[in-house]
Amino acid sequence: CAAPILMAGNGFLLKHASNVPQCARAIEEVFRNAGAPSYTFLTLLIGSKSVRRVLADNRVAAVTVTGSDTTGRCIAGLAGTYLKKVVLELGGSDPFIVLDDADIEYTVKQAVKARMINTGQSCIAAKRFIIHQKIFQEFTDCFTEKVTELSIGDPHRRSTDIGPLARKDLLRKIDAQVKASVRKGACVLVGGKPVQNTPGYYYLPTVLSNIRSGMPLYSEETFGPVAALMKVRDEKEAIRRANDTTYGLGSSIWTRDVEKGKQFIKEIQAGCVFVNEIVHSDPRLPFGGIKHSGFGRELSWYGMKEFVNIQTIYVKKHW
Repeated sequence: CAAPILMAGNGFLLKHASNVPQCARAIEEVFRNAGAPSYTFLTLLIGSKSVRRVLADNRVAAVTVTGSDTTGRCIAGLAGTYLKKVVLELGGSDPFIVLDDADIEYTVKQAVKARMINTGQSCIAAKRFIIHQKIFQEFTDCFTEKVTELSIGDPHRRSTDIGPLARKDLLRKIDAQVKASVRKGACVLVGGKPVQNTPGYYYLPTVLSNIRSGMPLYSEETFGPVAALMKVRDEKEAIRRANDTTYGLGSSIWTRDVEKGKQFIKEIQAGCVFVNEIVHSDPRLPFGGIKHSGFGRELSWYGMKEFVNIQTIYVKKHW
C-alpha cells in the first residue's frame, strides 16, 4: 500500500510488527535506494503502547493497518477517537471452491500452493476447501499425496517448501485449533502436530476432513500449514458454506465452465473473487475485504483515493 500513498502526495510512517524490526528497516532502505527523500518514509521503532501518541499527533492524517481483526478493532477505535481516516486490511478465512467439473490435477496443484504459501501464514491463503461430493474423494487423495511430498526445512533454502511459523504463540494456536477440531469430529489425514526434535516453530503440513460448523478450523482464521476439507452436495451448499464466516477477504472458484464461475461471483461475500486462479494482490487492482476482513482498499487508483481529500469546487463567474 506504500506506493499509492506516495503517489497521492503523502509521506508515511511505518510501525512494524514487534517481531520484525529488520523487515521494516529493509523496506525503508529500498525506498532510500530508489531515491525517495528521507521525509517521505520513516520507520518507527516503537512498541504498541506508543501508537496512541502517534495517532494523536495532528501531523498524522490517516492510518492503514495490515493485521488481525483484533488489532484492527484496536486501531480503528483509536483512529475514531482522534477522527482519523482508517483503512483496515485484516484476516481472512478464504474459501477454495471446487466444482464437480474442475480439472483435478491442475486444481490440486494450485490448492497446495494456495494453502501452503509462506507456510500458510498469509491473510489471502486458502483456508477452507469446499469440494463437490462427486470429486471429493479423488481431490482429497490427490491433495493429501501432494502435501506429504512437501519438504520441511530451512526457509533460506530454495528446496524448502515448509518453513517455521513466525512465533511460538502461532505454533501453539494452530496446534490448539487442530486438536479442538479433532475432538469435535474432524479427521486428520496427514500431519496434525508440531515437528518433533527440530529447533524452530515447525508444524507438519496438515490435511483434515469432516470439517463442520462449530469447529475452530471452520470458523476461525488458521495461520499455518493446515488445510480444512469440506464435502458439499451441490453448488447451493458450496455458496452457503463459503459465506458462513465472519471474514470476507478472498475467495476462489475452480471449474472448467468459466461462465458458471462468473455466476458464482455474484453470490460470494468477499472483497476479491478469483476464477481458476489463486487469490493474490496486483498493484493494478484494488485489494481489500468486507465483514471482519476490514474496509477500504489498497493498491490501484482506489488505493490512491483512500488517502486524498476530495474537494468540491464551485466557481461562479462575476459580472
